[in-house]
Amino acid sequence: MKLGSVMGRVGTMAASALLAGQIAVMTATMALAQTTYVNSPNAGTGQPVSGQITMQNPVTPVAAQINWLHSWINIIIIAITAFVLVLLLYVMLNFSEKRNPTPSRNTHNTFLEVAWTVVPILILVVIAIPSFRLLYFQYSFPKPDLTIKAVGNAWFWEHEYPDAKIKITSNMITDDELVKADLGEAEFNKRFAGMPELTKIRAIQDAAAPIWAGLKKPAAQFGEGRLVRQLSVDNDIAVPVNKTVHLLITSNDVIHSWTIPSFGSKMQAVPGRITATWFRAEKIGVYYGQCSVLCGKAHSGMPIAVRVVSDKAYADWVAAVQARDLRKARGILQAATADIAPKNFAELTPVLDGPGGSSLANE
Repeated sequence: MKLGSVMGRVGTMAASALLAGQIAVMTATMALAQTTYVNSPNAGTGQPVSGQITMQNPVTPVAAQINWLHSWINIIIIAITAFVLVLLLYVMLNFSEKRNPTPSRNTHNTFLEVAWTVVPILILVVIAIPSFRLLYFQYSFPKPDLTIKAVGNAWFWEHEYPDAKIKITSNMITDDELVKADLGEAEFNKRFAGMPELTKIRAIQDAAAPIWAGLKKPAAQFGEGRLVRQLSVDNDIAVPVNKTVHLLITSNDVIHSWTIPSFGSKMQAVPGRITATWFRAEKIGVYYGQCSVLCGKAHSGMPIAVRVVSDKAYADWVAAVQARDLRKARGILQAATADIAPKNFAELTPVLDGPGGSSLANE
């Protein structure tokens, strides 16, 4: 049998099967998209978890659509990869030199050439339609219930609430701060003074590990809530649940990036410019993010912590911040999210903190 004829039939059947499969999968996944939030047991909500193999679970409409599109494109990729693998195996097994000592010299098959041009175009169209819908949804800003201005600095975040006339400065809580608050400054200096720098860092990490793991309560100044290493900050910001938030983002120095994975929010903070994004968190909880642009030596020390709370808790928090009682404000947010027990993804494998300090000492 001639190679061109066989390959033509194989290509015809494969192309038809692939196209039919893509249509069937598209129909099924479009129906699945009507179920807005599908949580994965392999992912965290509000923060990453050890062994995570998917994106963080979504809590906003934008994040839900991003996660769905990610899964949908993965299905297409897996289907194409499986098809190519099957076709390669078929050709290798049936058209080896042993089975075909005299190969065919036919090189063209009109249907096959049309198929391998048209089918990829159709696949790209199938990907493009939901992609464009998502882009339109991301940049069609609904009427806001709340506006926040986020300002990136080297290396911490400031959040301004223009309507409430308040500003929150957030610095990452470090191992040094936890241990110093736990032992007292005199004991801290006595225990760790004179150590070689790397030995000192490791010793402080070991001393802080039980606090990060939740086995030991942090000092009172950090409140009653569970802390997450490299993500918890001294002053969280708050938004009310089920409210549309417009976020205006800029920077005072270099380019940063305001990112909360569970919100589906990621926007550059560019000096001299105002960029914008929006979100509507539909689940009470604690949601962490980080600066996602390499912005300098303490890039790893710029986490973002957002508490989504009830309307009453939000109003109480605003009042406490306006009264400049940041400890009370922290307690209000921690109490409002007390039922949410975050998993500490880093508790068993501590890593080096970036430099930077907390503003707790200035309260």
